[in-house]
Amino acid sequence: MKQLLLLYLFSLILFASTDAETLYLKNACNSCHGTYAEGMGASPRLQGVREDVLLRRLKDLQQGKTRTAFGSVMISFAKALDENQTIQMAKYLSTLKTTVNENRYEIEYDTAGDGGS
Repeated sequence: MKQLLLLYLFSLILFASTDAETLYLKNACNSCHGTYAEGMGASPRLQGVREDVLLRRLKDLQQGKTRTAFGSVMISFAKALDENQTIQMAKYLSTLKTTVNENRYEIEYDTAGDGGS
């Protein structure tokens, strides 16, 4: 019985993180915040930020509150999340870690290039 309960609890955790990951990708969060929420350009790093901070920020966005002009874009994305999805997203982002090269978005300029751009 205990094993069945543990398996059930583990599956809830597993599916919650999978659902949040799917939601993150489905809503194209990765296009601005990066595949691992590591942040890109003006889009802040969300990866590893404390869950309570992320949850508060998401709830602020859902109420139309933002700290930057770029944040206004996030209001509609945040409002599209229900309460459970908001909690799952905060939990997912707080535990997310980069698993590949940190410099993958840096583009090297080659002075011996064709000079066309």
